[in-house]
Amino acid sequence: MFPIAYNPIYKFPVPEGHRFPMDKYELLPLQLLREGIAEQSDFFCPKPIEMQFVYAAHDQEYADRFVQGKLSRQEMRRIGFEQIPLLAERELIITNGTLLGAIEAFQTGIAFNIAGGTHHASRDHGEGFCMINDHAVAAQYLIDHNKAKQVLIIDLDVHQGNGTADIFSNEPRVFTFSVHGKNNYPFRKEKSDLDVGLEDKTNDRTYLKTLAEVLPGLIEQLKPDFIFYQAGVDILYTDKIGRMSCTLEGCRKRDEMVLQTAAEQGIPIQCSMGGGYSPQLKSILEAHANTFRVAAQIF
Repeated sequence: MFPIAYNPIYKFPVPEGHRFPMDKYELLPLQLLREGIAEQSDFFCPKPIEMQFVYAAHDQEYADRFVQGKLSRQEMRRIGFEQIPLLAERELIITNGTLLGAIEAFQTGIAFNIAGGTHHASRDHGEGFCMINDHAVAAQYLIDHNKAKQVLIIDLDVHQGNGTADIFSNEPRVFTFSVHGKNNYPFRKEKSDLDVGLEDKTNDRTYLKTLAEVLPGLIEQLKPDFIFYQAGVDILYTDKIGRMSCTLEGCRKRDEMVLQTAAEQGIPIQCSMGGGYSPQLKSILEAHANTFRVAAQIF
């Protein structure tokens, strides 16, 4: 149906009680297969990305220290994971899944990564569970290899894509668009090309109305050759840290709006799953699965 990047390494070992829901990476592919949304042949298993492509979006000194396990304790505390060799390998594999999916999307219309959306990773540091910015690396690759002249990154995670905004602050060929919680992390926001900060407790109606007022005009004005979509599901009212009041149905309609717009305009799109921290794992899985269900209907 459409290519989906997945590697078992996505489920990184974390201490019991860690707030990052790693189990979702193992369970989401099983859910898609069980429902018939995807077949086994739709999944591809990426290998680590070549470092030259990482350097195009990240400071080489930082990227090398991360891969070599030489980040300081303070830097790792800011990221939120334990520094072991598996972590760097995992991040490089996730990033390559997004890049390879983006290349495939020119043929298939859409591609997915079960993980990714690591939008807090800036040019020279990581934070918020993000170390290498998969969308930034892939977007820079498309620009550098003349596969796209104008890229749009749509970031609808509840947290601002501060790392993505930082990386592309002086790159007009990549337009960064973030709709996020105005008062949520990161508390010092970067400047995206277009930021829409929403109040705490924003509900479906306000969220969808806001997106509908901005997205079509932005697409019409920008005329992008490619879209990257960070489809975080931490806008749900059930999310522990999201502070929004959107329902599963509202989250689904949000995905529908983005994917339908891309399909109608004939713009290839790559989707990475982003964040989600609801106490019940089934809520996270259902919201992520909805993104794939919508894509199956549209594409």
